[in-house]
Amino acid sequence: MAFVSTSSGPNATALRWPRADGPDALTEIERTPLGDRGLPGTTYDVVARAAELWPDQPATSCLRDAKHWHEPSTRTYRALGRDVHRAAAALYALGVRRRDAVAVVSPNCEEMTTALLAAQAVGIASPINPGLSLEHAAELLRVSGARVVVAAGPELDADVWARARQLARATGATALIALRPTLPGPKPLELEALGATRVAYLEALAAGFDGAPLPGEPPVGGDIAGYLHTGGTTGTPKLAAHTHANEIADAWMAAAIDMLEPGGVLFGGLPLFHANALITTLLAPMLKGHHVVWAGPLGYRDPEIFRVFWKVVERYGIASMSGVPTVYARLAQVPVDADISTLRMPIVGAAPLPPAVVDAFRATTGLELCEGYGLTEATCATARNWPGAIRRGSVGQRMPYQQVRAVRIDEQTGEWEFLAPRERGIIVIKGPVVFPGYAVRGPEGVTFDPGDKVRDGWLDTGDLGFVDEDSYITLTGRAKDLIIRGGHNIDPAIIEDALLEHPAVAAAAAVGHPDPHAGEVPVAFVTLAPGTQAAEDELLMWAATRVPERAAAPKAVTIIDEIPLTAVGKPFKPELRRRATEIAAREALGQGYDTRAVLEGGTVTVIVAGGSEADVSTALAAFAFPWRFA
Repeated sequence: MAFVSTSSGPNATALRWPRADGPDALTEIERTPLGDRGLPGTTYDVVARAAELWPDQPATSCLRDAKHWHEPSTRTYRALGRDVHRAAAALYALGVRRRDAVAVVSPNCEEMTTALLAAQAVGIASPINPGLSLEHAAELLRVSGARVVVAAGPELDADVWARARQLARATGATALIALRPTLPGPKPLELEALGATRVAYLEALAAGFDGAPLPGEPPVGGDIAGYLHTGGTTGTPKLAAHTHANEIADAWMAAAIDMLEPGGVLFGGLPLFHANALITTLLAPMLKGHHVVWAGPLGYRDPEIFRVFWKVVERYGIASMSGVPTVYARLAQVPVDADISTLRMPIVGAAPLPPAVVDAFRATTGLELCEGYGLTEATCATARNWPGAIRRGSVGQRMPYQQVRAVRIDEQTGEWEFLAPRERGIIVIKGPVVFPGYAVRGPEGVTFDPGDKVRDGWLDTGDLGFVDEDSYITLTGRAKDLIIRGGHNIDPAIIEDALLEHPAVAAAAAVGHPDPHAGEVPVAFVTLAPGTQAAEDELLMWAATRVPERAAAPKAVTIIDEIPLTAVGKPFKPELRRRATEIAAREALGQGYDTRAVLEGGTVTVIVAGGSEADVSTALAAFAFPWRFA
């Protein structure tokens, strides 16, 4: 079967890959303009190019689940290209056009990779975390305008399918398309009708097409390829728009410095609704013909995957993997029971990396974790450490063709001052990966508004830190996570780092506790390592003697079972601020009131039942948080 690519001529197959063997290569790489590298124009071109260059090489091996780790479903690049074309034709037949979004609500499976690539080929892919509330998911569909919903079918995840039916009904979707599990049984379950909404299996719809060239006009680089929702760390998620050019540039940058041999194998355990999995584990390997082994639907949330992980590395020859710190913390507790000599690039990101995790993983495996950094508004990856040249404490060197600086923002005028190397400020990014904006639904359709996130092409990441002379980035916290005590800014990282030095502390998160005099004071929440013990008073004294400034000494340390996390492993500090606010309100009101705090659009609001409005107003007047009667 011939594939039609919009990158014609030699650029359709030939990419100019640079020498990339360490941090000294950055300057040499950038001597050649990115435009001269021969990048494919779109993600559809990537699929077509891979099918042309490596038709018989394995593209993906998807596991049904961790228990069946040795029985994958493997597709060649030719088969992947065929499946994408057939699914794209099916979506087109459902009415999907270039500016139409397709919502994809599912855990990972073989068909999900097909659906995402097909949606980008004929329209816009909008993957949605299946764990989001119905309200949040419906709002994302409303903003994107998606009328076609692709979701985990009843065999793959019955709960997700039931919620997808609710979602389709609530949003008036014209079609609800079901995905089957990887390696499904011979006969799918019957799908119940849903009013006027067409309900069908993707495999059944796609089977009616022969994988002929893409229907309609193929995409171009400036077209929107995807809507990736933010992690929801501040309340209702937003849809960050990615162009095809954004995604291709970032995927190429990741592939250019992956240091893997031809035919290298990667492991994918992160969810495909997240940019990391979509860009660096799905698209980037396709640029070099690498083979990706995908975990089952639960990914790293499957306890069984940790019990067999080293055997998986040996069985498939895994060379690279990506995970959040909690993944590596768990793997560090699993004795190596297989030959893992192929593994050379265990990449970690998305959340602060405790030094104890680095040390424990090295002790177990002999490998250094390669910390990286990125965010959805910059497509995905912006920095990464180099194997063999790890700089502890740094999230890595900036990737080629991305500019990264630290700025100081004047609180009165809003003016930016670009800082010298090693001066601390807010990290900003410029380059071909910066997104066009958040999707906004208006009378004329969807527009894109970066808000105050982008100025003169520079993206304000909201992260605090500095950039050194070699373009290595060190993060010290989040600007929005700053604890402001009586006008004094406290970086929560200095409290967390102090607590993480305690041998019993596995994780720590510091937030502001509302205070009637200082506005807020620092408090910390910690979890303990298995088999250890520590008292809260002991940890409080430990932190007080180790934080570098007296004002940062926490007023309380609370031991909890686990730090709340987003779906991709980032600390969910709004929930901790909610808890701290609830405690402050209860302390201020005393007995006789039913007091609770809730998160509403990223803001913590106290709800009070009992007493008089005058008494409550008096008790809470000195606090900044909003409140209301139940």
